[in-house]
Amino acid sequence: MIKLSVVIITYNEEKNLARCLISLKEVADEIIVADSFSTDNTKKIANSYNANVVDQEFLGFGAQKNFATAYASNDWILSLDADEALSPELRKSIQAIKQQPAFDVYEMTRLTKYCGQWIRHSGWYPDKQTRLYNRTKGKWIEKKVHEFWKPDNDEKTGLLSGDLLHYSYSSISEHLKKIEKYTELGAIDAVINGKEVSILKMLFSPFWHFFYEYFIRRGFLDGFNGYVICKLSAYAAFSKCTKIRLYSKQGKSVQTVK
Repeated sequence: MIKLSVVIITYNEEKNLARCLISLKEVADEIIVADSFSTDNTKKIANSYNANVVDQEFLGFGAQKNFATAYASNDWILSLDADEALSPELRKSIQAIKQQPAFDVYEMTRLTKYCGQWIRHSGWYPDKQTRLYNRTKGKWIEKKVHEFWKPDNDEKTGLLSGDLLHYSYSSISEHLKKIEKYTELGAIDAVINGKEVSILKMLFSPFWHFFYEYFIRRGFLDGFNGYVICKLSAYAAFSKCTKIRLYSKQGKSVQTVK
């Protein structure tokens, strides 16, 4: 049987962390919480569940996850965000994998709750995420946002049964704040890598995002919240494109956003 280290990056996650940690019962052999100097009760909650808390200024999502992964004692890692939790079926799948893993990397489907509703369309599901892996076989790509785990070689990837439950936004205003943060980070990453955005892309990208997610990926089946998600996705595309054009002209390349 393999031993599993669970790594979680946090910053002011007192409303989410306990739910995440409770879901790890009978799965985690070790829990590492890499905290960016939270000012709420995040670290107190982590300590109450016997997690090993490590302080680290936020490095960007990819770099922060590499830091947390390197701090773990075991090679097998389950990487979670504080606002995520294992469903009972996913927990059983991971327990089975611990007995005899067939792959070095595993994906899981992520199901998101938005303003009290589980979203099963709108481009948000199945939303496959690589979160269970042997850390000797790859690393997190160190992007400021939209980081991803990249195997060193062409590793075959397994798919786990059960959903990773994502408790995202409790309000539209919270969603808008996150869009501002993520488009800022994404635009800075793009400028650092020399990317540019044309006027045509800035004009048509928002339209395409809404059309694709609302009609092709059936966001309309998620009702009012599906419409809101698809409209805000279009807005996020416009915001990111606009910032890339602005920052590339200004020569903006570095900014720290928590």
